[in-house]
Amino acid sequence: MSLTKKIKEFALDVGYSKVGIIPADSFPEYLADITNRSEMYSFFLKGASRAAEPRSQMPAAKSIITTVYDYSQKNFPQELTDKIGRVYQARCYGAPLDRIHGARPQLMKQFLENSGCEVGIGTMVPERIAAAKAGIVNFGRNNFAYADGIGSFIYLTSFVVDQELEYDTPTLEVGCPKGCRACMKACPTQAIYEPQKLNPLRCISYNNFFRQDGFPGGSFIPYDIREKIGTKIHGCDICQEVCPRNRKNLTAPKPDDEYLTHIAKEYILPNFLHMTDDFYQTRVQPLMHNYIKHKKYFQRNAAIALGNLADPAAVQDLTLAMADPEELVREYAAWALGKIATNKAKQVLEAARASETSLSVQQEITTALLSI
Repeated sequence: MSLTKKIKEFALDVGYSKVGIIPADSFPEYLADITNRSEMYSFFLKGASRAAEPRSQMPAAKSIITTVYDYSQKNFPQELTDKIGRVYQARCYGAPLDRIHGARPQLMKQFLENSGCEVGIGTMVPERIAAAKAGIVNFGRNNFAYADGIGSFIYLTSFVVDQELEYDTPTLEVGCPKGCRACMKACPTQAIYEPQKLNPLRCISYNNFFRQDGFPGGSFIPYDIREKIGTKIHGCDICQEVCPRNRKNLTAPKPDDEYLTHIAKEYILPNFLHMTDDFYQTRVQPLMHNYIKHKKYFQRNAAIALGNLADPAAVQDLTLAMADPEELVREYAAWALGKIATNKAKQVLEAARASETSLSVQQEITTALLSI
């Protein structure tokens, strides 16, 4: 049996749904696209330049083995999908080695090494383009990759090796129904401004996890974006949920994920707003161990969600949040109270203004009061 066939069979054996292989060539079209829209992708230009040149990261690279993992094999509770993207619920996105989805790529790496391959460590590639060149996905107008028989609820992982292998035929095409614009119409922030063109700065997912201190733009989420985030506190699946290519997957009967069912009852917004260290470690990190490393950003996102619900019952929780030690939490709690706009909310804001020492929080309080 050839090494290529052994690799593919092992990948399927450990749970990947599809596997393909391409030469470890550069991706000039990918880098050109990112560079041409540098005003939108300034935060990722360095990463894109690196990903576009696999051999600059691993001079001995000859092949890229790219895989698809289907993370939609079980049900996702509605209590969670209202707030958390499915890929995070599936616990497969950049999972640590001590979790099942972190162990799978490690097993793949060990198999490749045991088969005589050198495997790149931390080698980045543009996963969606690599998978399309390997013939295991095609593209959607919503910018996601789609695997036949699965849809777009997939996670892509590539392995760069120093061996020449047998290469697959590309599927660099859009597989969407002719004229379909469902994803573009459904996006609350119009982040998908053209087919296959996304402005990440307007994407809900970008705003609820990349708006952090130390990132371009800092932790400030623009006001017009806040109002369209709804109750999404980590990730967003709207453009995938409305896609006709995902309809069969979303409506097919599936077993429950018992772990998600177990924790779903605790995924209420007040628990995020008043996040304890224990909740962060035992409920947040197992799902959302990547991107956000400080609980204050989850608290901010929960405050936005409560403001968008505009439920007067949330005033009590937001009142407590106005005394949180984190300025960021107080800022967004003030915004949320302004959205609820009841007399009680106004009283809370006025009382907070009298004692607040932070200029940024004072500004949010003033803005909120003007909206009531």
